Amino acid sequence: MGRKHYYLLTALPSLMQFGSAPPLGKSEFLTMVRDSGGPGSAVEVLLLGDDLLEREAVLSGEINLDEVDLSVLSAAQASGARPLPEFLIARGPQDEKVSREVLSVDILWGRYFHYAANMADRLGSRFLGDWVAYEVGLRNALARERAATLGLDARPYLVAEELGNPGAVFHRELEAWKRAPDPLAGLEALERVRWQWLEEQTPWYDFGDDEVLAYGAKLLSLLRWRRILRDEHGEKGVS
Repeated sequence: MGRKHYYLLTALPSLMQFGSAPPLGKSEFLTMVRDSGGPGSAVEVLLLGDDLLEREAVLSGEINLDEVDLSVLSAAQASGARPLPEFLIARGPQDEKVSREVLSVDILWGRYFHYAANMADRLGSRFLGDWVAYEVGLRNALARERAATLGLDARPYLVAEELGNPGAVFHRELEAWKRAPDPLAGLEALERVRWQWLEEQTPWYDFGDDEVLAYGAKLLSLLRWRRILRDEHGEKGVS
C-alpha cells in the first residue's frame, strides 16, 4: 500500500462541501482507480458496502433495480436472483456468537464488516481499518440509543461489536442526531458529522492509497445523501 497516485488524485473531480452534487458515480470512480493502478481491492471493499445498501432498498421495494449504481455486485445479486459473494453468505466463526433473535440483514452486515476489517489488515490500510471501526461503532451506538429510548434490549441489534470504536466516542454524532427535529434532519445531521470525521481522517496531499480511499468514502457520503433526497422529494427536489 505504498504507491503514490499523483495522476489519479489530480484527475479525479473535486468534491465540494457536504450536500453538493456528486461529480461521478461509483462505477466511474472504480474504473478510474483500476485504470490508473490505484488501490482497487480496498476501494471495492468501500463500494461493496454501498452496493449492499442499495440492494436492501431494491429488495424492500424502495427503489427499482434500474435506479441503482452498482459497482461490485451484479444486478442479479442486487435483485436476489443470484447469491451474494461466498464470504457474505458462508458461516464464519463470528456467526457462532450471533443469537437466533438477530435479524438476518444484521448477520449479513456483520459478515461484511468482518470481511472489510480482514481486508484492511491484509492490505495494510490504516484508513480502511479506521473506517470499519468508526462505521461499526456508530451503527451500534445508534442502536443502543434507539433501544434505550424504546425500552428494549440492544443486544439483538448490535453488529460486529468487537470491531467498533467504543460508544463513548460518538458523543457529537449522537447529540447532533438527538437534536434533530425530524427523521430526515436526523439523517442529515449524521451525514454531516460523518463528513466531518472523513475530513479529519483525510491525509491531504499525501497521494497515497489512504487519500484515494478517503476520497471514495466522501464520494459515497454525497451519493448516499443524494439518494435520500431523491427518495424524499423525487428527482426534481435534488436538481
